[in-house]
Amino acid sequence: MRTIKINKILIISGLIGASLALNAATYRPLKSSEINTRIRNAASPENTKNTTSDEIIIPKGLKPGDTIGLIAPANYTNENSNAEVEYLKSRGFNVVYGQSFYSKWYGFGGTDNVRAKDINDMFANPNINAIFAVRGGYGGIRIVDKINYDVIKKNPKIISGFSDNTTLLLAINEKTGLITFQGPMADNLKNIPPVTENAFNKAFMSNESYNLLDFDDTYSIIKNGRGNGKITGGNLSLVVATLGTDHEINTDGKILFLEETNEASYRIDRMLQQLRLAGKFDKLQGIILGDFKNPKQADPTDMTIDEVFYDNFGKLNIPIIKNFKSGHVRPFIAVPIGAKAKMDTYNRQIIIEKATK
Repeated sequence: MRTIKINKILIISGLIGASLALNAATYRPLKSSEINTRIRNAASPENTKNTTSDEIIIPKGLKPGDTIGLIAPANYTNENSNAEVEYLKSRGFNVVYGQSFYSKWYGFGGTDNVRAKDINDMFANPNINAIFAVRGGYGGIRIVDKINYDVIKKNPKIISGFSDNTTLLLAINEKTGLITFQGPMADNLKNIPPVTENAFNKAFMSNESYNLLDFDDTYSIIKNGRGNGKITGGNLSLVVATLGTDHEINTDGKILFLEETNEASYRIDRMLQQLRLAGKFDKLQGIILGDFKNPKQADPTDMTIDEVFYDNFGKLNIPIIKNFKSGHVRPFIAVPIGAKAKMDTYNRQIIIEKATK
């Protein structure tokens, strides 16, 4: 009987201990038992339900030789993903791949469990220094409730992406206090523009304060003013999708960053109105409007995108800029979500206190 029990235990352990699908010659992959131990030692994600963290956790910055894990938390990888791999390797980083990088389930980078497990395992693995998404599209909202936020809080590190990844980046920041990054992906890094690389270096590889508005001067000011607060936001559609959920965006006392692509001006207006009605503009300290790509008028009588902006924000007594180079655009300026910032349009400054340490 004793032998049978031992065999049963071994079989069950083998089923539980699925290993992380990562590869790199220069780092030591954790045994799956080590990863599972780290995850078990953290509390269940349910323990952080309905909570928003006021804490700020600053991740450690990158240096050449560090290992970056690549994941596809939304749509599956495509040929554009290779540009990200090549760029990161050219900067001297080791690159490893999550199972989602190679997987496909419908339009996603693997099943919901595969994509969520990649994130949980990579945070639990101390040999991985940062996690970069290689694609957006759609899918983050399907796994946001499968993320172990206690594991993340106990093992903080850089996580970066944009577009659909807004859902994950916001949830992680709000649940744990960890600064996350609306950062460039895929062909944003192909033949990288100097603006993108300079912003990459400041966001991910420097422990000093810096001015977001120093990278590119093609933005314009809608309203002058000054405001202090943590930066929040991301893709407009995904920000709106958080409303009414356990992962609803908190904008009180913060600077709101928004970007969007291929949405008609009336749809952008509707989403902004929804945020207004939800009270998300009531206590803002400032607004950064990133790139709004192809904001066509569905009907000649519709507002233009600028008219939408002025109508929604014109009465707010806070600093507001538009056409900031971040979003579905080249060049791309990385924006740290959850970092403290001081916005002063009179002096053309958005000073990031510290994005990494």
